[in-house]
Amino acid sequence: MAMPAAEIEALIRAALPDAEVRIEDLAGDGDHYAATVISPAFKGLSRVKQHQLVYAALQGRMGGALHALALQTSAPE
Repeated sequence: MAMPAAEIEALIRAALPDAEVRIEDLAGDGDHYAATVISPAFKGLSRVKQHQLVYAALQGRMGGALHALALQTSAPE
């Protein structure tokens, strides 16, 4: 079951309202996405912690409705 890019973006924005979020459907199949998330909430956090915040925002959909997500995160400069 594919997950629309807009739903991924909405979930991330709900958890990180100040984030800049870009979602790209890599294969055109609604299952393989790349996400770039830039948020002040990431300041001072390790990359692992940043990714954990994004995965938590997806509310358990990784591996189910969302098959693959290539994730890039950072705090704004």
